[in-house]
Amino acid sequence: MTYYRLAPAVVARLLGSALVVLALVAFVATIVVAVAHGSADIVIGIALAGAVVIVAGAWWLRRKAWVVRCDEQGYAVRLVRGAGVRQAPWTEVRDAVTTTTRGIACLVLRLGNGTSTSIPVGLLAIDREEFVRQMQRHLGEGQKVRPLGL
Repeated sequence: MTYYRLAPAVVARLLGSALVVLALVAFVATIVVAVAHGSADIVIGIALAGAVVIVAGAWWLRRKAWVVRCDEQGYAVRLVRGAGVRQAPWTEVRDAVTTTTRGIACLVLRLGNGTSTSIPVGLLAIDREEFVRQMQRHLGEGQKVRPLGL
């Protein structure tokens, strides 16, 4: 089984957004506590809890989260909005093509029933060309296709 994970730049962008949200939450909490004459410990608790959530999220994104999973039977895609078909066996894949969708380089797996799966290769922590080669190999192995001359 092969897992293709998020690119470090994508993880950094997500964590940066999470830090901005945490800062806004801490700001609002500070105002609410000040107006209500509450304890500053509430704001500190919110900030610490948010920091723990962000650190846990960073660990999960870097070590456990995957975008594409391939095995002998087929593939699965997650964490991609608008990917189309999320999983299918290799035997249903008609072909794989590279294209640009809304300015984003994608690998599109077209299925025999007319549907498809779009995978934005910029999300992945692997070179684009290498990813395409590996997916072609998975597809060939999954469909039991051997190169000519073997």
